[in-house]
Amino acid sequence: MSELRVESWTMPGADLGPENPLPPLGAHQEAHIPQEIPGIPHELLQQELLRNMAYGRVAGILPYTMQDGYTRALRLRSFRVAVLENEILRATFLLELGGRLRSLVHKPSGRELLAANPIFQPANLAIRNAWFSGGVEWNIGLTGHCPFTCSPLFAVRVQGKDGTPILRMYEWERIRQVPFQVDVYLPAASPVLLVRVRLANPHRHPVPMYWWSNMAVPESEDTRVLAPATSAYSFGYGKGGLRMVPAPEVEGTDISYTTHIDRAADFFFHIPDGEQPWIAALDAEGRGLVQVSTARLQGRKLFLWGMGPGGRRWQRFLSLPGHPYLEIQAGLARTQMEHLPMPPGAEWSWLEAYGLMDADPRAVHSRDWQQARQAAASSLERLIPGDLLDAEYQRGKAFADRVPDELYQRGSGWGTLERLRREAEKEPPFDSPALPFDDDALGAAQMPWLGLLQDGAMPTADPGEAPTGYMVQAEWRTLLERAVGAGRGAHWLSWLHLGVMRAYAGGRDGARQAWERSLQSCRTPWALRNLAVLAREDGRGDDAASLYMAALQMRPSLLPLAVECGRALTDLGCYAEWLELVQQLPGAGRARGRIRLLEGQAALAVGDLHRVERLLGEGLVIEDLREGERSLSHLWLEYHEQRLSIAEQAPIDDALRARVRREFPVPDEIDFRMSDDV
Repeated sequence: MSELRVESWTMPGADLGPENPLPPLGAHQEAHIPQEIPGIPHELLQQELLRNMAYGRVAGILPYTMQDGYTRALRLRSFRVAVLENEILRATFLLELGGRLRSLVHKPSGRELLAANPIFQPANLAIRNAWFSGGVEWNIGLTGHCPFTCSPLFAVRVQGKDGTPILRMYEWERIRQVPFQVDVYLPAASPVLLVRVRLANPHRHPVPMYWWSNMAVPESEDTRVLAPATSAYSFGYGKGGLRMVPAPEVEGTDISYTTHIDRAADFFFHIPDGEQPWIAALDAEGRGLVQVSTARLQGRKLFLWGMGPGGRRWQRFLSLPGHPYLEIQAGLARTQMEHLPMPPGAEWSWLEAYGLMDADPRAVHSRDWQQARQAAASSLERLIPGDLLDAEYQRGKAFADRVPDELYQRGSGWGTLERLRREAEKEPPFDSPALPFDDDALGAAQMPWLGLLQDGAMPTADPGEAPTGYMVQAEWRTLLERAVGAGRGAHWLSWLHLGVMRAYAGGRDGARQAWERSLQSCRTPWALRNLAVLAREDGRGDDAASLYMAALQMRPSLLPLAVECGRALTDLGCYAEWLELVQQLPGAGRARGRIRLLEGQAALAVGDLHRVERLLGEGLVIEDLREGERSLSHLWLEYHEQRLSIAEQAPIDDALRARVRREFPVPDEIDFRMSDDV
């Protein structure tokens, strides 16, 4: 018996809110590129890793926009889910949220194999800001989680030749400009959920490629993470960089038990070539989730928040109390800092399997790491033998190109728009009957570009409405440049979009000229704000402040604009100007945590300690606090440093700072520090 159905799942959830209409013009903050990796014994391996880490970096996250309009107010919400079920397993997927595998239940024991978050609470941990914890997340494109992690994917039903139903989820990824496909199925009586992933490069040039499947599992004192490795690449979130360390013991600490570690950390296990890649998280009874794959998905990682106050606070911030988790992950490369060159026209695919491992508890918790690994490997071989997994991967080729039988959900219209462009330009298609991007997927965001493609000019729009649907693809820029140069549709919106495209391509002067032309056509806060970003990057602080304030006066209710303006003014030292603007903001905007934090930082800078004390006393909750951000703890400590300095007429020196940290420790509710560095 194997069943696939679509139904609703109700749980407390926050509203995702509107997308930020301001194009993210700044550079994407990726992990620092190391110049060397201490501890690697082989020079060729070090060169390969460093080369992959320097490869595939992106200028920004455009054409995507930020998803930062969520709150922390929970209400009962219904989520559309797909459920795959057989006699042994029941898998539930959140179709509207990146196809996340929310839950995997082992039916005979009633055991939940994943950390199934009981709430949906976005937080600022992804490239587009919004991210949520729990389940299994599919990540493509670039480091920093997937652009679709809080967006719907296309979802269809495919019927296998033997009648097994297959859930297919797919989309068009706009940064790498590639389609991807995830086929998930549960054959009758299968003890493992099978996930077949296919990536395709439709271009005549190599594409930097990245994939990681991230699995959240429950964390406890007796949970042990195992993988077929005796070393790992360790990355610390404080002062420590990337280095190679022995596994499982690092400087006297057994890292396979995450509750032994105080601070957040990543450990990328170095699985030897030729070894089947797998990873498992097992409890005191030797039971828990195991994930195994065919050879292409070679990387395996352990992520933990650590037992420090900041890590514990992040756990509670992302879920409800009593739901700690850790993550075990699987990826294309050895580490998440790498992109791999995907050749022109290439297709990459692999098969993953997820199920319950039931191993000898004494063996898997042995102090002998080799014995523990061998016991887990033997249990895995009983669950799904390696040759059976390879055979199933080969069998999956038969349905990878099968035409869907039923449409469950559409994703975005960008794949459809690219299909139409390629058809108009007589270019080879990227889509196929197996991955239909139909015309009904087109929405409001694609309409200006569809008009440009079909009519040779971008249609104008109401300047009072926020523009949507940014595009940076070179082919579309050529079309828009050609149209505007010929005087077709040379209005404020065309010039606005053209400025974004030029800025992304590095043409700052051209971008400035385009936005100035947009302003000449119609004065809008959108062009003013973009010019403010350029002025700030150019070091023209006075111009940036004036432009930001002018833009905000036109749209004081637009929270992302208010936040940007506040950050710019405080960074530029215009504290009084920002504090005055705060008073003019609508009540809903002024009450948001990020605005209140910026108010507190400006008040501290001008010495208004009573205002800072009031804000701290009322409780500062930053809805979109960034992973690794320490602004709340810094505000607390610096407030007490100033207060004591004034009261005791003492200088703020190392002695006073040490005293403040000793006598006025950061309260748990605002301590999000991921390491013990101040």
